[in-house]
Amino acid sequence: MALQATSTTFSFSAPTLRPTRDSFTSKRRISIKASSGLSSPPLLSLSRSNLKGRAFATDGSTQESPSVVCFGEMLIDFVPTTSGLSLAQAPAFKKAPGGAPANVAVGIARLGGSSAFIGKVGEDEFGYMLANILKDNNVNSEGMRFDPGARTALAFVTLTNEGEREFMFYRNPSADMLLEESELDLDLIKKAKIFHYGSISLITEPCKSAHKAAAKAAKDAGVILSYDPNLRLPLWPSADNARDEILSIWDTADIIKISEEEIEFLTKGEDPYDDSVVRKLFHPKLKLLLVTEGPEGCRYYTKDFSGRVHGLKVEVVDTTGAGDAFVAGILSQLACDLSLLQDEERLREALMFANACGALTVKERGAIPALPTKEAVLEALLKVVV
Repeated sequence: MALQATSTTFSFSAPTLRPTRDSFTSKRRISIKASSGLSSPPLLSLSRSNLKGRAFATDGSTQESPSVVCFGEMLIDFVPTTSGLSLAQAPAFKKAPGGAPANVAVGIARLGGSSAFIGKVGEDEFGYMLANILKDNNVNSEGMRFDPGARTALAFVTLTNEGEREFMFYRNPSADMLLEESELDLDLIKKAKIFHYGSISLITEPCKSAHKAAAKAAKDAGVILSYDPNLRLPLWPSADNARDEILSIWDTADIIKISEEEIEFLTKGEDPYDDSVVRKLFHPKLKLLLVTEGPEGCRYYTKDFSGRVHGLKVEVVDTTGAGDAFVAGILSQLACDLSLLQDEERLREALMFANACGALTVKERGAIPALPTKEAVLEALLKVVV
C-alpha cells in the first residue's frame, strides 16, 4: 500500500540565515505497512522512541558522531518568485544558496549529523555569504577555498507551475571549476565514514583531477563512496561527453543515487521502470543503488534484495534540492550504522525517512533554505497513515 500523508499540512520553518563576511572571519505509535512493490517485508511498527533508536538514530551522545564529507560545487540559485514564467518574464528572484554537494552537507547537519564540505567559491560577497551559511548550519568548512580571480557560480532557475525546474548557469569559469588537487584537505577526507560527490566537478580541469584524487584518497582509506550524478546537461560540452564522464567513475562508487531521467539518459533511452534495465547499472562492487521517483518515492537495489518505498504526498512549490534532501536523509542514517545495508527492514525505514526529507523540501522555494530538521521529518512520519 502506498504511504499517504494525512490532510494535515506538515509544518516546517527553515532557520533564518543572515551571513556576513565579518561573521565568517571572526510515545505516539503508528503502523506503516511495507510497500507491495518489488518486495514485501513484514509490517513495520514504528514509534517516536524507536524511530530514534533504530534506523533514525541521530543522538550523538550515545554513539560516535557520523562524518560525511561532501565534495563539489556551492553556488547561488536565483529562484523566481512566480512559477510558470520564463526567466525574462519573471518579475523577481529569490536568492538561495545551493549546489548539490553543499545541499547534502547542510541537509545532514540539519538532521543532526556531522558533515563537511570541500569545494571552492569566489573571494567575493557571495562566496563569503556561502561560507557563513555553512558555518551557521554547523557544517565543517575547513576544506573550503576562495579564489581571488574567479566569481562564485550563479544559476537562474525557471519554475513550471508544477514546481519543476530548468537552469541557466553563469560559470565561465566560476571558482568551483578551479579547485586544484594541491588545495585538497586529504586528512579531512580520509577520516570520513562517507565521501559524497556528483559529476559536475568532472566537467573541466583542474577540478576534474582534484575530484579523482579526492575520491582515490577516500577509497584507499576505506571510506564509503557515495555518488549522485546530478545530471545538468547544459553544463557539458555534449551529451556523449556527459555520459562518458559520468560512467567513467561509476564502478568505484559504493552507493549510487540516480533519477528515472538519468537512467534513461545513461542507457540511451531504455525504460527506467524496467528492473532489468536498472540492473545493468548495478556493478559488482556496488552496495546500494537508489532510484528516486519524485513524489512516488524510491526504489532500492542491493546484491541480496530490492524493493520500493513510496513517498509522502505534499503540495509542491519548488522541487529544487529535493533529491539532495533525500540523499542527506539516507546518508545521515548510513553514517550512523552502515549495517543498514544488510538489513532490508531497517533500510526501508531509513528510506522512509529519506523520502520524508525530500517531500518537505519541495514545500518551499530554494534548496538550502527548505532543507528540513530532524524534528520536522519525524513529525511528518508520525502523520503517515496506513
